[in-house]
Amino acid sequence: MFTGIVQGQGTVTTLRVAGDGDGARLEVAAPWLVGGLDLGDSVAVNGCCLTVTKLTGAGFAADVVAETLRRTALGRLTAGERVNLEQPVAVGGRLGGHLVQGHVDGLGRVLDRTPVGGRPEGSGEPQGGAPESPEGSGEPQGGAPESVELRLGIDPALARYVVVKGSVALDGVSLTVTAVGPDWFSVALVPHTLAVTTLGARLPGDEVQLEVDVLAKYVERLLAPWTHPQAEQAGGRRT
Repeated sequence: MFTGIVQGQGTVTTLRVAGDGDGARLEVAAPWLVGGLDLGDSVAVNGCCLTVTKLTGAGFAADVVAETLRRTALGRLTAGERVNLEQPVAVGGRLGGHLVQGHVDGLGRVLDRTPVGGRPEGSGEPQGGAPESPEGSGEPQGGAPESVELRLGIDPALARYVVVKGSVALDGVSLTVTAVGPDWFSVALVPHTLAVTTLGARLPGDEVQLEVDVLAKYVERLLAPWTHPQAEQAGGRRT
């Protein structure tokens, strides 16, 4: 279980996808994680929970199964690309974001990127990406970018789980929803989030990995016998 508070970034070293698309091996360089990982540990990579299958001198490797390749954008990562990383939250640790399983539900696409206050993008001040900073330091360097609002397109089948003031994970980042539509929603990104996660570089047209709040899905399933009685399993009984 994760909380959507990105601990740092890593750099894709290699991605080897099987010829039949039945899986892949992803290697990520993250020197700040060296010494803090063991074989079999879980790591969220852009919000997708992966198992460490190999420790390298500079990071780790993980296997990506076919189902994960179908539901996420991990299969389109390229060498040198930056990814958000988070280790599981420890029992008793701070739940700084919200409950994130690391099970990506689908992909969203950035529709708009709008500055919120301060200087508009293109004014000559840092915008659109994270300034250089020590990996995993969590501190922006060279001046923080302005806040922005992202509007993202989403599959209507997932949109019903997204509500204003609710939580959503984008590329593993826990965010609060500011507005919703039938097939879109918006989130606001503060300068710190822009600086220390890959969302600072997301532009219109870019894909993001999306996980909706699992609590909404549980509620829907529990209410299904009353809201959609025809879908109740044969032999089931209301209590």
